[in-house]
Amino acid sequence: MRIILFGPPGSGKGTQAKLLCDEFNIPHISTGDLLRAAVGNKTPLGIKAKQYMNTGNLVPDEIMIGLIHEVLESERAKNGFILDGFPRTVNQAKALDEMFASLKIQLDCVISLRVEHDEITRRLTERKSCSSCGRIYNASQISEDHPNACPYCGGELFQRKDDTPETVRHRLEVYLKETKTLKNFYRQSNRFIQIDGMQEIGKVHDTIVSILHKRRQPA
Repeated sequence: MRIILFGPPGSGKGTQAKLLCDEFNIPHISTGDLLRAAVGNKTPLGIKAKQYMNTGNLVPDEIMIGLIHEVLESERAKNGFILDGFPRTVNQAKALDEMFASLKIQLDCVISLRVEHDEITRRLTERKSCSSCGRIYNASQISEDHPNACPYCGGELFQRKDDTPETVRHRLEVYLKETKTLKNFYRQSNRFIQIDGMQEIGKVHDTIVSILHKRRQPA
């Protein structure tokens, strides 16, 4: 399976990506992780990317495409992948299509998780992160007897500064503005599928898997 996964903050995208990775035995390729790894390993592209990141500027498309090209032509992604965090613009999507063509990669589909704005705000403002192990929990996963203790390691739980209601609403507005034309681009080529992310986690996963299997069946 070769999938691009969209979803606003709090949509459950990370959870679904992990389930799909386990289901199809394919890697989750997060552009954020790629950048951090390239910078940490001081690769040629990582060194270039760091120069932009240190000044607070966006990493140019050609560097991001280069990082993605490296991983997609590697042994790691030979049986498929879930691409998360890229593309973010139509120009990036067109460049990605050109790269897929050069690597003879057939994209199965673009999956977008739709969740109501009020629900996203509730999810993000209720979640907490562990200061020790970094795990993130929603309200139902936190013990009522020990609301400030990480269920995994016992570390102190805290709310991220970007998980306040005002910041969440701003992040959501930015996401919607970024992806509107991008979704239309993929709709035009019949590669876009929207999933109801308001359902229970297992139901969302089952729906995605069912759609993917149908799309791979011969006409």
